[in-house]
Amino acid sequence: MDSRTFGRVTLSLPGLDEPGLYLSSVQSLEGGRGILQDFHYADADLRALDLVGAQLVSGKITALRATRVRLEQLRLSTVEFNNCDLGSATWRDSKLSRVIFRNCKIMGATLSDLTLDDVLFENCKLDYTTLESLRATGPVVFSQCVLTEASFTGCDLTGAVLDACGLRLTEFGTGRYKDLDLRGNDLSAITGAANLSKVIIDRAQQVELAQALLAELDVTYGEDLDDC
Repeated sequence: MDSRTFGRVTLSLPGLDEPGLYLSSVQSLEGGRGILQDFHYADADLRALDLVGAQLVSGKITALRATRVRLEQLRLSTVEFNNCDLGSATWRDSKLSRVIFRNCKIMGATLSDLTLDDVLFENCKLDYTTLESLRATGPVVFSQCVLTEASFTGCDLTGAVLDACGLRLTEFGTGRYKDLDLRGNDLSAITGAANLSKVIIDRAQQVELAQALLAELDVTYGEDLDDC
């Protein structure tokens, strides 16, 4: 099984390019009895993608583009998303295990009540996306992703990693962030800095985190006041 290490976290990857593994090309993500296994779904341009209560096991989803996406109550195991555009998807109440999103656009989306275990977002655009009540039960990594004005609300990101991500006006709301590894990111323009209790940073990032907190507190410096 393939793996990659980010800081103190090692991810188990799907390993779908192993010799002897054959993936059948499919025309739909709807399998018989709600289960789709050993598949490759590629080059689809859809007006709408609605998938509810399905199980996707051991497969690749490549160059999928959909204008409207609704995903609910899914179970994904050993799945790769490559170069997909899921737009402003609504994805709820699902469990993902050994899943990679690589070079994907998931912008303005709502991802809520997702349980994540060995999940990697790599070089993805997640601008303006709401990530709500995500729960990391195993390794979770965002690597080289853009999260401009994205928001984390009510999430448990214990032990997760944000690696070299763009975090301009990224909001960290209330949640659990113990051992969230933020090393290698510019933290100066985040919001919700006061909620980041027990995270991991480099000493050099103290100034950035303080700058973000001061901006949020909207303090006034005495030397900038007009003399009465």
